[in-house]
Amino acid sequence: MGSSALDVSELVKADDALARIPRARKIALLIVICIAEFLDTFSNSALFSAIPPICQMLNISNSNSVWLQSGYQLTFASLLLMSGRISDLYNPKWVFVVGGASLGLFSLGAGFVRSELPLLVLRALMGVGAALTVPSALHMIVHMFPNPGSQSKAVGLFSTMAALGNVFGLIIGALFVSFASWPWVFYFIAILGISESILVVLLCHSIKRPRASTLDRLKRFQRLDVIGVGSVTVSLILFIFAVTSGSIAGWGSGQVVASLVLSVFLIVFFTFYEGRLSEDVAAIPPKTWKYTNIGVTTATALLPFMWWGVVQSLFSWYWQEVYGWSAIITAVHFLPLGLIGVPATVIATMMQQRMSLKWVMVVGNSLAIIGSLLLPFAKQRQHYWTLVLPGFIIGSGGIAMTYVTANAAIFAATPPEAAGVVAAIFNSALQLGCAAGIAIATSIQASVEAGDGGPSGYKGTAAAFWFLLAATAALSLALPPNPNPNPNPKP
Repeated sequence: MGSSALDVSELVKADDALARIPRARKIALLIVICIAEFLDTFSNSALFSAIPPICQMLNISNSNSVWLQSGYQLTFASLLLMSGRISDLYNPKWVFVVGGASLGLFSLGAGFVRSELPLLVLRALMGVGAALTVPSALHMIVHMFPNPGSQSKAVGLFSTMAALGNVFGLIIGALFVSFASWPWVFYFIAILGISESILVVLLCHSIKRPRASTLDRLKRFQRLDVIGVGSVTVSLILFIFAVTSGSIAGWGSGQVVASLVLSVFLIVFFTFYEGRLSEDVAAIPPKTWKYTNIGVTTATALLPFMWWGVVQSLFSWYWQEVYGWSAIITAVHFLPLGLIGVPATVIATMMQQRMSLKWVMVVGNSLAIIGSLLLPFAKQRQHYWTLVLPGFIIGSGGIAMTYVTANAAIFAATPPEAAGVVAAIFNSALQLGCAAGIAIATSIQASVEAGDGGPSGYKGTAAAFWFLLAATAALSLALPPNPNPNPNPKP
């Protein structure tokens, strides 16, 4: 125990070098690593416009086309915990650099291939690269800005990039598809991914880990908790596979039921296994769930990407297939969904300085419920201005407030040495919420359309939006029961 405690102490001291980076360089580095969060959502939203021409050129069926999105989400979400653990135990700078370069190179390959299977494989491998960047980026942010107030603002900026990546992915993807070709969506991701890796190498001071003996290196490897992390990784893979396949093959199919059962079994195994390990070895020791409000904050994290993902997937299909709008016209109508994130984040950050984080999230979730309530009724073109636009502004603004505040809350209560793992838990919840939400909403839409209204009617889409409203209201109940003081109250 003494050796392990010393190991943790020296790792923290090594990370403290990030706090001593000159201010100008620190801000430049923050901007660069925020690209990781931008690419996370960009890599999904940009594909909405690219999937139709990809499927047409490569003869990909509608049922298989879902894996162009889900393959990325599957590997990204399932490998986050492993990535977070590696970032905490080894050098987060090089974890980020390897992740960004991998994302860029695999994306470059995806732009060149002209066959279904290689493209689906490369999309999944892109998720591996992205999974390495997000926890390591948050690990570096937490250590660069140890002051709670500065840390909250830095995490807020990082969170805002998700909303910007979401909306600019739609716009840039539509522009590439309309005026160039779909491979340029992947080339653009490759340019940003490789560039962020190069810039981090140039901007980030070397984080020198202590020279370790062979025994110490073995102990550090033991702390990776390969069995525990491996079991939860496979469980997440099976869960995402099940919810994605459920909307295609049916929720009662053998592959879906078997995957869900195995996923639950592995989570139960993981829980018991972690409880038997010493706290200095377990990837997620039981004490992790004793950090202030981490459980309820993680539950809240299921909502933001679910809300944005469901709204975009439903309206993107309806506007293009039923209204006949082009990809660019569709993307322009989505602009308010993302642009509202910037002022909403600023407002949320100001509110965090003056009130409990809980009540900031209460305000955000209340706005999200109000915005969601308008969308089931927006069945005609003219309803965009009277229902959809207000729904986007109110709902997305509220979701952005909740998202950025949940980020601040979870890291305000996290010890620096656990930042990578906690970042992985939080971002896994974001991705799981998105994958499950889109799969369930799509399944509801298809089921209602099959019995009433057909694909050109709005009843299936409205039913899916009612599900989104119910999910938003239910997850709002997961807010912390006791107010969590803000990390940097004003005197």
